[in-house]
Amino acid sequence: MSEAHKPEHASRLARSPHKRAFALGAALFTAALAGAVVFGPTAETLFRAKPAIAQDFARAPVSFADLAEKVRPAVVSVYTKNGSLMRGFGGRGQDFFNFEDLPPGHPFREFFEQFRRRGPGAPGEENRPVRAQGSGFLISEDGLIVTNNHVIDKAEEITVIFDNDEKYEVELVGTDPRTDLALLKIKGEKKFKHYLKFADKTPRVGDWVLAVGNPFGLGGTVTAGIVSAMSRDIGSGPYDYMQIDAAVNRGNSGGPSVNLNGEVVGVNTAIFSPSGGNVGIAFAIPADLAREVVEQLRTDRKVSRGWLGVSIQNVTAEIAEGLDMKEAKGALVTNILDKGPAAASDIKVGDVIIEVNSKKIEDSRDLARTIASLRPDSEARLLIHRKGERKQVTLKLGTFPSQDQLAALDPRQSDGKELRDLGLSLSPASEVQGAGDKGVAIVQVDPGSEAAEKGLRQGDVIVEAGGVPVATPEDVVDQIREAREKGKSSIFLQVQSRRQTRFVALKLTDGAREGGRR
Repeated sequence: MSEAHKPEHASRLARSPHKRAFALGAALFTAALAGAVVFGPTAETLFRAKPAIAQDFARAPVSFADLAEKVRPAVVSVYTKNGSLMRGFGGRGQDFFNFEDLPPGHPFREFFEQFRRRGPGAPGEENRPVRAQGSGFLISEDGLIVTNNHVIDKAEEITVIFDNDEKYEVELVGTDPRTDLALLKIKGEKKFKHYLKFADKTPRVGDWVLAVGNPFGLGGTVTAGIVSAMSRDIGSGPYDYMQIDAAVNRGNSGGPSVNLNGEVVGVNTAIFSPSGGNVGIAFAIPADLAREVVEQLRTDRKVSRGWLGVSIQNVTAEIAEGLDMKEAKGALVTNILDKGPAAASDIKVGDVIIEVNSKKIEDSRDLARTIASLRPDSEARLLIHRKGERKQVTLKLGTFPSQDQLAALDPRQSDGKELRDLGLSLSPASEVQGAGDKGVAIVQVDPGSEAAEKGLRQGDVIVEAGGVPVATPEDVVDQIREAREKGKSSIFLQVQSRRQTRFVALKLTDGAREGGRR
C-alpha cells in the first residue's frame, strides 16, 4: 500500500516515536490478555462459578413504588371507641400526642396536632380525644379485615379508614388472644377490589419485606427491610415470631409485612425497643400461623385448641442425667391440674413427655404447640419417660381454657388481674430451672405490655417490688395493691437479669397490657 493510501491514524503513529511506543505497549497488553484466556481458566469455567449472592436482576428492588401502590389500598387504619373515649395506641389512658414537654411555638406541635385531628371523633366530631389505635388489612372482597387482638380488645365501636380516606364501621367476627389475632368485617354488602393474600411460601432470612401501617396516626406508611430471623421466641406463649428490620412503630400493630409479590408473610405485632421507638427489631406473626387462625375465626368465630392440663418445663442436661435420659429433650411435667384431662390419665409429676402421636417433642414449647394443634376431644398418644423406662399413655384432650378459666383452675398460671395488666406471668424462682433460689421468676411476658417494652424477658427474676423483697407472685401482687392504695401510679421493681441488676418502673393503670404493642 502506498503512503498516500495508508489510513490517517496509521500514518500519524508512524510519524510519532511516542505513539509507536504506546502502540507496542497496547499490543503487548493485548497479548497478555490473550495468554490469560488461553492458558488460564476457560470462559465456560468462569461463567460456571456460583455468584456470592442471588443475581435475579429482574427482581432487584430498584424501587418499591409499584409494590406500595399495589398493597396500600388494602391496608386500613383502625380506630376504636371504649365508652365515651376514643382509645389511643398508648392503651394506658395516656395521650401519645402530649405536647407538655414541647416549648410554646415548637413546630412539632402543629405537625402532630394535624394528625390528632384526622381520625373519627376529632375536634368538630363531638370533641372527643382520638388517637390511632393500630392497623389492619383486607383479605377478601366482602370486607374481612385481619388485625391484632390487642388493637381492638374491649372496644365498643371499631372504625377503619382506608388510604383514600374512605371510612367504614366494622363488626368483630372473632379474636384469638393466644396468637394476638382478630378478624373484623366491614358492615354492609360493599365489594372491595383490593385485598391481600397470605403467602404460601415461607420467606428466607435476607428476603425483602415491606411493612405497611398507621404509625403514630400518620396513615398509610410504607417501610422496607429484610427478614432478619425466623422462629424467634419472645416470651409470648409457645408460638414463634418472624423478625424483620423494617421500621415499625406505635400504630403499626396489625398491619402486614409483604414480600415482593405483595403477599402477606407476617402480621406485625410487637417491637423490641428499650426507648419505645423503632430500633430496627420488629416481630410479626408468620403467615402460615395467621392463615390457620384466621380460617378458624372465619368459620367458627373462635379458635379451639387441644389441652392437656399440665404445667411443664424444659429438660436441661442436668435433669436428663438425673432421669437417666440419653438426651436433653422433651417436656418435664411439673404440675397436673385437678380438673384437667391429664388428671384422669396415668401421667404423673416428673414424667417427661418425649412423643405425641409419634412426633418427637424437642422442648416444652414444642409440646405446647403440638397439643394446641390437635382438636379438642381427640385422642393423643403420649410416649413418656419415667424412672428410666418408657411408657405409652393415651388420653382424650380437653379444650384450652380462657385466661380467666385457667386462673380459676390454677392461680399460678395467672397471678391475678394485677399481673395480667402488667403483662407478666410469674412463679417462685425456686420452681423455675436455672432461676436460683431467691425472688420471683418471670415465666412469660406479653409482648404487647409495658414490661416487654422496657426489656423484661422470660427468665428475669424480680428481687424486690416497691422496695420490699419478694419470694412469691402473691408478694408482688400485695406490693402492687399497696402501691395503689397509696395513690401511686407505678410499681418499682428490682430485677436481676443475666447476673446484672437493674430497676424498672411499670405503670399501674388499667389496660397496661395493651401499651407496648405496635
